[in-house]
Amino acid sequence: MTDPLKTLDAGRPKPVAVSRNVYAIAGISVTVFGLEELNKQASEVACLWLLHPRLATQERMVDIAATTITDWNTKIADTPTAKGLIAVSFDQRNHGTRMVDPLANEAWRQGNPRHAQDMFSIFQGTARDTSLLMDYLAAYVFPNGENKITENLVLGVSLGGHAAWSCLLHEPRVTAGVVIIGCPDYLNLMVDRARLSKLPSWTKSNPPGSEIIGSEAMPTSFVDIVKQYDPASLFLSHVKSAPGPLRDGALPNPTEQEKQELRPVLTRCLGGKRILNLSGGIDKLVPYHRGESFLGWFKSAISPEGWFGDGAVSFEDIIDQSAGHEVTPKMVDEATRFISETLALNGDERKSAVRESKI
Repeated sequence: MTDPLKTLDAGRPKPVAVSRNVYAIAGISVTVFGLEELNKQASEVACLWLLHPRLATQERMVDIAATTITDWNTKIADTPTAKGLIAVSFDQRNHGTRMVDPLANEAWRQGNPRHAQDMFSIFQGTARDTSLLMDYLAAYVFPNGENKITENLVLGVSLGGHAAWSCLLHEPRVTAGVVIIGCPDYLNLMVDRARLSKLPSWTKSNPPGSEIIGSEAMPTSFVDIVKQYDPASLFLSHVKSAPGPLRDGALPNPTEQEKQELRPVLTRCLGGKRILNLSGGIDKLVPYHRGESFLGWFKSAISPEGWFGDGAVSFEDIIDQSAGHEVTPKMVDEATRFISETLALNGDERKSAVRESKI
């Protein structure tokens, strides 16, 4: 897999650098950006958690940290008491300083027979690390209580985008997130990847692919775990008529009884949260269409006219039509805009909204 941030490096000038402080927290090397730029009169601080791509390290998130922090600080320059912004990055599990087994970061085509389990468990572990670090960050960066972290946002790229979805669903303190070239339907993505990789468990079944679930590539015990944590698998497990993991086209609406089951799940996971989903229109590694069926179902449910329209979920679904599996300057512009808009909101201003756009 090529570096998805390479396009960004070549496509825009380097942002103005911001301060960096490194801490060892819970055995993890953590970089905190923007501490020295905080206004001394600002008692409240928001934290943006930055989750890097597969085969990369936390160092790849430096420019995004600088861009988002500088944008917000410029907007609040005349309001010294306004909420400040810091950003945090760390190496995902089995990456960088935390490397254990290089093969576990590779795909089926690169000879890793446990690609599905490895990738999912790594980014789910990273999501849990985010929650763990959230517990202790203030004790390291504000040991005298001089500032209080009152808001947490997450931004993830590729593997980090998958992790960002998990943070949004399962960490109540994360109230907004940016998912860049990630997928909300892991089983759909991986079953299709098994097909494209021509795994024996796909090609030798009749019809092809009929036995992929329950095979060594996707053990039943693993699929059961995915249904607990993945957005599409979690929510659609409550819809009996929803099709299996290779999903295409419109998904069925839940029955009234299923809506009653889903309502508390959606409220717990996403109620009141803001999400920006950025995708590449010609992305072949994480194709938009592998999450499209679920996203259509989801947007219909959370829209102001939908059956969960009172859930105050705001969702922006933006496709850079000419982008592959990469982070483009246009994507970063949208992410930066979204983060600053989110920080400017008061809690009672959050409401249900769905926006779709192609850029």
